Amino acid sequence: MLSPEDIAVTGPHPRPVPAPSAPRAAPRGSQYAELSRQIRQSGLLEPRLGYYVWKIAVTAVALAAGWAAFVLVGDSWWQLGVAVLLAVVFTQIGFLGHDAGHRQIAGSRRASYVLGVLHGNLGVGLSYGWWVDKHNRHHAHPNTEDTDPDIMLSVVAFTAAQARAGRGLARLGFRYQAYLFFPMLLGEAISIHVASIRAVIRRASFRRPVEAALLATHFAGYLTIVLLVLSPARAVVFILVQQGLFGLYLGCSFAPNHKGMPILDAGDKTDFLRRQVLTSRNVRGGWLTDLALGGLNYQIEHHLFPSMPRPNLPRSQALVRAFCQQHGVPYREASLAGSYAQALRHLNAVGRPVATGCGAGQ
Repeated sequence: MLSPEDIAVTGPHPRPVPAPSAPRAAPRGSQYAELSRQIRQSGLLEPRLGYYVWKIAVTAVALAAGWAAFVLVGDSWWQLGVAVLLAVVFTQIGFLGHDAGHRQIAGSRRASYVLGVLHGNLGVGLSYGWWVDKHNRHHAHPNTEDTDPDIMLSVVAFTAAQARAGRGLARLGFRYQAYLFFPMLLGEAISIHVASIRAVIRRASFRRPVEAALLATHFAGYLTIVLLVLSPARAVVFILVQQGLFGLYLGCSFAPNHKGMPILDAGDKTDFLRRQVLTSRNVRGGWLTDLALGGLNYQIEHHLFPSMPRPNLPRSQALVRAFCQQHGVPYREASLAGSYAQALRHLNAVGRPVATGCGAGQ
């Protein structure tokens, strides 16, 4: 039986991140325990090593092909096409790092950590330890005020209180945040890199040297090959395009999941199952959507069972949806465009009254 404690991902110092409003283990007769038994009996939590071996191999080949194309194209503006390709590949590597963090690929902490730092620190320049800590808190308290780091951003207001607290340029930004949201995502990758470097410098961890060395290797290798092949002007443009699109793609993959969904008070006592389902939204689509979003389009199933291997998420959807309908738990789905529209409407509703100094409802 899964408990709320199972939502924690694996990090350098694995520790449980229990939600204060939920018990450490779901009571035997709880609805979540009942759903968990059904999921386990269906074999949906069983590892899918073959799938991940294939997925990692294909992604590694795509990364090698991208850099090979970069060298072959040489000092040319055609490199902007390569920048697009590498932005896509970097995001797919990020998805694999996410799966490793949730122990979807390997059951052991050690193997998951190794896979995590290889895909995160070395692959895309993201501190795995920093991300694990942040993502733990998000999964424990999704869309919860003062506890979910994903709704505690300085540049975006998700609640009326956050919007009213804005001052100066931040207040002006909140007013137009629905229009600025996607352009701001172009800087997401740079923001992640900066946060990762700061975290590695500041955090005391016996694995900090490993993370620092892999991050340094990533940035040194990336900048060396770009500056050796391209002229300074083209190198700057290539980096801006590749990193900008990487951030945009990554942000657009996570934005549909919780943005515009109910936001819970810090002291909310909603049970674990409802807290995860009510704050999450699935994105409808076929195999292409699954590929493009790295399985994050099954956000409800993922939040209920984070360790479930990615290829099992679509198989679990019918069971989870039927269970929610049976117990009167709203199960939200939308198209990709529809999910973005809902998110932007929420951001606009929160930020718009700021200009007049009025409050905004949620």
